Amino acid sequence: MVLKRSLLLAAAGVALGIAGALALTRVLARFLFDVKPTDPATFAIVAAVLLAVTTCAGLLPARRATRVDPLVALRWE
Repeated sequence: MVLKRSLLLAAAGVALGIAGALALTRVLARFLFDVKPTDPATFAIVAAVLLAVTTCAGLLPARRATRVDPLVALRWE
């Protein structure tokens, strides 16, 4: 559940980021050298790296959450 929530947030961020990057390609086109403004490989690699980092960042809290005994968690509240 923890990992799912972090991946959903990351997917939403990647989708918004790609939409924003595509919207700003005309402004950024003059700053890019040897790369097309809408290079699909670049967008895919950046999205994959961001999702991989988010997965790694979400694994630690997810593992920690699986180690907690449900009865202890319920008694704590």
